[in-house]
Amino acid sequence: MKHLLFLFLLVLVPLFINAQDDLLNEIDTDETDTDVIAVFKGLKIVNFESTKLVAHKELTFIVSHRFGSIDRGFDSFFGLDDAVTRLNFVYGVTEWLNVSVSRSSYQKIYEGALKYRLISQKVNGFPVTIVGYNSLMINTDYDTDNLPGLEFKHRVSYATQLLISRKMTDKLSLEIIPTYFHDNYVSNNEQDNSQFALGVGGRYKLGRRFSLNMDYGWHLNRADSSPFKNPFSIGLDLETGGHVFQMHFTNAQPMNTNYFLSQASGDWGEGIIYFGFNLSRTF
Repeated sequence: MKHLLFLFLLVLVPLFINAQDDLLNEIDTDETDTDVIAVFKGLKIVNFESTKLVAHKELTFIVSHRFGSIDRGFDSFFGLDDAVTRLNFVYGVTEWLNVSVSRSSYQKIYEGALKYRLISQKVNGFPVTIVGYNSLMINTDYDTDNLPGLEFKHRVSYATQLLISRKMTDKLSLEIIPTYFHDNYVSNNEQDNSQFALGVGGRYKLGRRFSLNMDYGWHLNRADSSPFKNPFSIGLDLETGGHVFQMHFTNAQPMNTNYFLSQASGDWGEGIIYFGFNLSRTF
C-alpha cells in the first residue's frame, strides 16, 4: 500500500502544480475557449489511450503491428515473421465523443469502444484533461474442443478507464490511467476475474514533428502464480502530414487493454521485446 501511495503522489503532484502561465506562448498551445490543445498528438501514448480524440465527423483508420520478440534473431527475422495486427476505425460522433471498432489477430479479438471527454485542461483554469474510455472485447479464438462447457459469455471482456492528462510545458505531457477490467474467463484459477491496474505515461517533444513516448501499466491484483509481466513501452512519434506514425518497443505483444495488461509475456531484462508501430490516417 505504501508503494501504491508513493506512485500516486509521484504522478499526481506534478499534474497539479501551477505551471500554466507559460503555456500561453507555447507553439503547440492555442486558445479555443481557453482549452489547452495538443496535449498528445496520437490517439495512443504507446499501448494506453491518450486523452486525444478524433474531431467531429472525422474518421481515423489505425493499423497497428506488434512483431515477434527480437531476441530470436534471424530465426524469425527479429520477429517480423510473427506479427500481430490490429485494424481500428475511430469516428468522431461529436467534438467530445468517439466510437471505435477493431479486430486484432491476437486471439481473433473484436472490440467496440467509447471514448468521451469529460473536461479539458484550461489556460489559467482547470489543471487537467479528463477523458473516459469504455471497451467491450469478444475473444473468438477460444475453442470448445479445448474448453468444454464454453459459452458465449466466457468470450466477453470489458474495461473501464479514466484518462487524466496534463500538459506541463510545450514539450512535456503526462497522463495517469486508473483502470478496471474484467475477463469472464481466466485460464489461471488463482486470478480474479475482476482486475485493477494503474497506467502512467508521457510524451516529450524532441522537435517540431518528433516526440519520445513512454507508458507503463501496474497490474494491482495479478495472481502470484502468473508468468506475465507489467507492460512497459517506449517509442517515437513522427508527424507526417495527415497522419502520426508511432514506432516503439514493448514487452506486450497484445494491443487490447485487457490483454496487454494481463498477458504481457515479454521481459526487458531478458531481451524479450517486441517491436511495433501504429499508423493512423484521418479522412
